[in-house]
Amino acid sequence: MTEPATTMCEGQYLRLVRKGHWEYAERTNAGSAVIVIAVTPEDKLLFVEQFRIPMNAPTIEMPAGLVGDLDAHDTMEAAARRELLEETGWQADEVKVLMVGPTSSGMSNEMIAFVRARGLTRIHAGGGDASENITVHEVPVADAPRWLTAKMAEGYSMDPKLWAGLWLLDKNPDGSPA
Repeated sequence: MTEPATTMCEGQYLRLVRKGHWEYAERTNAGSAVIVIAVTPEDKLLFVEQFRIPMNAPTIEMPAGLVGDLDAHDTMEAAARRELLEETGWQADEVKVLMVGPTSSGMSNEMIAFVRARGLTRIHAGGGDASENITVHEVPVADAPRWLTAKMAEGYSMDPKLWAGLWLLDKNPDGSPA
């Protein structure tokens, strides 16, 4: 029989839970998130830069956001479209969920989806909502790995999922061409 989980602490957005000897975090406002892999018509990959308090450092990320934090009936596709437009100012004609998996299976039950966005149209400058201070970077696809490595050398915090996003740019999860 599986031991029930016990809530150790609960905040506005996170809950710390213990199950047996294991402690982990759960989101209280959403259960999943999306990372959006998006390339402009000029063949530039979209990245966003923002200061992240838990890291105490600026980060470079692909556009991303929570699913279901604003609407209980939210979908991964709708969240991807919304976050891409909000953060970068680009609107996608097509979004496709490529794969879903845990963000950090030893620390959280949160799931994340890699979503490929195509058919982009510039709507506005981006920058996020009123609670965010996002800088949009449009980097030529061919230069993206070098650009990310240079940003790491400058002290930016980088999520290794960025490199998975680069791989999924023109490949499906099974390695076939996109």
